[in-house]
Amino acid sequence: MLGDIDTRGVDTQLIIRKYGIPDMHGPEVIAEASRLGTTVRLRDRHGRTDFRQVTTVTIDGESARDFDDAVFAEKRSGGNYRVLVAIADVSHYVTPNSPLDVEAYERGTSVYFPHRVIPMLPEVLSNGLCSLNPNVDRLCMVADIKVSRAGNVTGYEFYPAVMNSQARLTYNQVNDYFADPKDDSIPKSLTGNKAVKKSVDTLHQLYDLLLKKREERHAMEFETVETYIKFNEEGGIKAIVPRTRGDAHKLIEECMLLANTCAANFALKHDLPVLYRNHDKPDQEKSMRIHEYAKNFGLPFPEESPTQADYQRLIEATKDRPDAISIHSMLLRSMMQANYAPDNIGHFGLAYDEYSHFTSPIRRYPDLLVHRAIRSVIRGPRQTSTVLRAEGASVEPPSRWAPYSFEQMVHFGEHCSMTERRADDATRDVVQWLKCQFMEERLGEEFDGVVSGVAAFGLFVQINNLHIDGLVHVANLDSDYYHFDDVNMALVGESSGRRFSLGDAVTVKVAGVHTDDRKIDLELISSTPAPGKRGGPKPKAAAKKGARKGA
Repeated sequence: MLGDIDTRGVDTQLIIRKYGIPDMHGPEVIAEASRLGTTVRLRDRHGRTDFRQVTTVTIDGESARDFDDAVFAEKRSGGNYRVLVAIADVSHYVTPNSPLDVEAYERGTSVYFPHRVIPMLPEVLSNGLCSLNPNVDRLCMVADIKVSRAGNVTGYEFYPAVMNSQARLTYNQVNDYFADPKDDSIPKSLTGNKAVKKSVDTLHQLYDLLLKKREERHAMEFETVETYIKFNEEGGIKAIVPRTRGDAHKLIEECMLLANTCAANFALKHDLPVLYRNHDKPDQEKSMRIHEYAKNFGLPFPEESPTQADYQRLIEATKDRPDAISIHSMLLRSMMQANYAPDNIGHFGLAYDEYSHFTSPIRRYPDLLVHRAIRSVIRGPRQTSTVLRAEGASVEPPSRWAPYSFEQMVHFGEHCSMTERRADDATRDVVQWLKCQFMEERLGEEFDGVVSGVAAFGLFVQINNLHIDGLVHVANLDSDYYHFDDVNMALVGESSGRRFSLGDAVTVKVAGVHTDDRKIDLELISSTPAPGKRGGPKPKAAAKKGARKGA
């Protein structure tokens, strides 16, 4: 018995059990985590580079509670850069086959529901000892990366360190600083600390270089909208708000991409069995569909084996259209799903020949495996004056981790890909449940929206401002036989020639809500064709798909 269905949190509990997501840590796991303590011990610092005086900072969202990464950047001679990406050293605490490790593997990833987070690790670690909180010593694995003034990686190394974050900054604070450095609302931990301010300024300069490199390699930048839910006191939806991505968010993303690509390169160089984050190019069927669709814009697109430049050309040509979000969402759906595997095939969407996940070991098990692989190669401390030594201890190489076999990594990859999909599906399920509850109170109301998807059975419509999708079933269109034109993503009336396609502006009425099925039924009131989409040829008879009203 989970409780009344309208009680806050019961929806999440139901979805947790539906998908079989482990949400309670066992007593052995809690005991092991508790034995690790809450502070970094002297013996844990042994053999590590001392970065406690380096002005590393964390930059995350306002609601973040676990901090995987901290960053620092400085200008070098000749206009070159040095960037330090310090990642929580979870591998120091979570050892292979320990209770903590077994349960972390079973979960595979943290799950972020709107009302609740189910962490991969117990909170005493994820929010405490393994979180790079400000003004406390923390163990980390550092990616020390050299970048030329042209934005190219000229060298890197990985090593264990101990750090002390100088500030916990948020994306909004740093974005405000970039917009107006004299803004009184910006915390003194940024504006009042010259070293922090200098590092953040350098990070922004470095971001400009990395952005140019991103454009040169044609990494994809789709015009899509990511949203988050604001709740009222009763736990219901107060508003669904677009999540903005300013320069602060993007510069941290670029720093993480740098570290992830260097980790993948390190693994390849040392022939380490790790999980790569692979993203394959679209298959021939999907390529052919985009090839035909691109003709709407007079643009060439190959029938098979498209490149990132082919996609980016289509993205650029449509990004300023009123229906850009609908078009780009369709392009995004044409992509293959990324996964984890020990065979490196590169990341098509990011346009990388090699890519892994290194930067979030607190919440992703594949990152923890990459950390362990890197540790297996690091034979001893860096021979510099900043290496720490425990009192009375000799400096000896840390013990080597037993390497995993390729066969084990195949199994790990399949499992971690499954747990990632499980988390995504469960999160979408909860969000859709909440949206259905929100729309139940709006039955009969009319809203403006845009056609966000087209299928043989009807039109998917996203309601403006609410960012909620519903379906206008083909049976609820006017009395005509509608053919599905899967090339141009349109429904075309056989008798009337009336055409509904991606990006059409519509007015709809909420006709029904089915919370158990996570479905919202809409009734079409009126529509206005998207720019450049009027008319058009009817689909050939051989390609006809459709349904008559009432069928």
